[in-house]
Amino acid sequence: MKVYLPPSLQFEARHLAMSTWIDHLPFAYDLIVDKKPKLLVELGTYSGLSFFAFCQAMAENNVPGLAYAIDSWEGDEHTGDYGEEIFRKVEYHAREHYSGFTYLLRMRFEEALPQFDADSIDILHIDGLHTYAAVKQDFEQWYPKVRPGGIVLFHDIEARLPEFGVRQYWEEIKPEHTSFDFQHGYGLGVIRKPGGEALTELESLLFDSDSKSQEALRGMYVHLARYHDVLRKLKRKEGQN
Repeated sequence: MKVYLPPSLQFEARHLAMSTWIDHLPFAYDLIVDKKPKLLVELGTYSGLSFFAFCQAMAENNVPGLAYAIDSWEGDEHTGDYGEEIFRKVEYHAREHYSGFTYLLRMRFEEALPQFDADSIDILHIDGLHTYAAVKQDFEQWYPKVRPGGIVLFHDIEARLPEFGVRQYWEEIKPEHTSFDFQHGYGLGVIRKPGGEALTELESLLFDSDSKSQEALRGMYVHLARYHDVLRKLKRKEGQN
């Protein structure tokens, strides 16, 4: 079996925020290095933890793509309303570190649709309102914008919270697609749109390996999440001394 050495072993997140996305930062980093997207779009950015992990991977690995974060930055029925300071912090970090290739579109997801061509997005991350109807609408509206061979990510597929419908919708659609899921943290679903070029190294492990190899991959990312958590705690402890 071919050994996969994840680039995220050397990854230290430049931007941190309270988010259940923290467990999937190593995969986010590795996916960028592996896929080298020309166009990445995130639906639902909030404090920017996942978005800036993508951006950091692009910057550190000379991936010449564009990254769009789409969000109203006003909150929703699950997050509650929040103040302007959240957007200002995200805007500042994007400007200071990734001004050459990042764009923040402060609008509703459906308002941003006309700005993207069909079959143009390499990686689409869906992480907006988590009701069943909202997730279904986001996927159905934006999937045609994903290019053949492109990747769609669904966050919170393991979240069992009142009025969260991501898990239900994911279970319905994953048999219809080339898919893979991570169960640790609050879960992350991965879909690859049919077509496009040959599978990359990481895609081959995700979608074209036997069940034993897939379970080993899941286990590796559980350990990577714990490894980076330990490193962050050690760094905080050193900073307090």
